[in-house]
Order: sequence, then structure tokens, then C-alpha cells
Amino acid sequence: MPWLACLAETAGTFIIVFLGTGVIHAAVLTGAQADLWQIAVVWGLAVTLTIYATAAYSGAHLNPAVTAAYAVWRAFPARKVFPYIMAQLLGAFLAAAVLHALFGGILADFEKTHGLTRGQGGSELSAMVYGEYFPNPGLGALSKTHACVSKLQAMLAEGLGTLFLVFMIFTLTDKRNAKRPMDRLAPPFIGLAVAAAISVIGPRLFAWLAGWGQIAIPGPRGGFFTVYILAPMLGGLAGASLHEWFARLALVRSVTGVSVPHRRSKENSSISTPAA
Repeated sequence: MPWLACLAETAGTFIIVFLGTGVIHAAVLTGAQADLWQIAVVWGLAVTLTIYATAAYSGAHLNPAVTAAYAVWRAFPARKVFPYIMAQLLGAFLAAAVLHALFGGILADFEKTHGLTRGQGGSELSAMVYGEYFPNPGLGALSKTHACVSKLQAMLAEGLGTLFLVFMIFTLTDKRNAKRPMDRLAPPFIGLAVAAAISVIGPRLFAWLAGWGQIAIPGPRGGFFTVYILAPMLGGLAGASLHEWFARLALVRSVTGVSVPHRRSKENSSISTPAA
């Protein structure tokens, strides 16, 4: 049932963003995490568990860039792309809203302690709990760090991160890959590849509504669309295309001994997408 698949995408994205963004809340507002690796591990575990929970219902896309790549290379029905992406956005937004309800008091105290006025310059230091900024506002004086990372560099970082993620997803779930992990073991490997593709649109949209305004969207330096939407989409499509190119040259040949023309099909994926 299509509505069940969308519900699974909403629930799955909610879990990922609640746990992943939740650990960022704890790290920024309370100093609970010692380093970036601890945050990345929580994101990876959240993705792993969510794939196990939702793959049977929706294929566990859980990311607009993954849905777009599946539409191009895995014959995912075009009519389902928009509902899937809207379901993912809804899940991320709801997770941000619940986190605000849980951390609202601590967040207000953090802003008071640091002399921040929500929606004004510098308040990205608190808004960062709902999404990424370039460079990281926690690095130091913004006037100095802004000169260190250009918009083009930020786009490249986001695009490459999503490229690696989608490439790993396609490689780890492609039945032509004789050396892939067993179907039940694919989610942990995908989870370990998640260091860079974090749902940012829904939480940033909530931050915009919660008083950060232009600090949340488009951000103090702009780039919300180009850096956090366009670059990951292009990176995801590039990662899927790179996998398909590599699969044509190596994977099919390694199994059959001859190069076989590629045919787009959902059958190539171990974590299958529900039928149309």
C-alpha cells in the first residue's frame, strides 16, 4: 500500500533525525559528546536500526538524494518520488519539533549565556543544533572562519559526502556484487557510511519557524539551496552513476566471465523497493 510506504519513510526519517540531531543537541548545549566520532557513531547506528525497521515497507530510502538515485537507476516509479520526499521532510520536521519541546529550556539558557538573540547575527551558534552551517559556527570567531570555507568548498564537501553514501548503498545492495555482505548485514555497513548525508531540510525549516528566520533559511551566508539541496542531489546521482559504470565494467564480468549489457531493474537491489 503506497500510504504504508510513505508512513515508513516518515517514521524512519523521524527516528534518524531524532537520534542524530538529538545527539547534536546534547553535544552543543551540554558538551555531552567528546568528539565528532561519537556523534557520527550515533548517526550510523540510527540509520542501521532504521533500515532494519523500514526496509520491508518502503525500501528504506530515508533521504531525498537516495530516492532520486533509485528513480534514475533502479526503476523506482516517478510518481512515488514526490510523496517519498515529502514523507521524509515531514519526518525530519516532526523530529526537530519534538527535540525543541525536549531541549527548549536548555536551548534558551544556552542563548542567554552566550548573549545570542534568536534570528540575529551570531545566533547560528544555537541554530546549528538543527542543521549544518559552513563553516561550523563552533570553530571560533565567525568573521575569521567565514574566510576559511567558501560556498563552492561547502558544496563540494556536501556533494562528495552524498556521492560516497549513495555509491556505498548501491554497491552493498547490488546482487551483481558477489562479494557484498549478506542482505541482513548490509544495514550496518550502510550505517557506517553515513558520516556525511544528514537530513538538514526539515530541521532547518523548523528552525526558521521557531524564530531563527533568515539565520536558518537561507542562512547567514546563503547557500541553503545550493549547498544543502542541490549539491547532495547531484552528489547522490553521481554516486549511483559511478556505481553503475563500475558495475558494467567489473561486477557483471567478475560473475559471468563476460561483460553483459546493463538493464535497469529493481532486481539488482538487495534492499528492494516496493513494487509499483
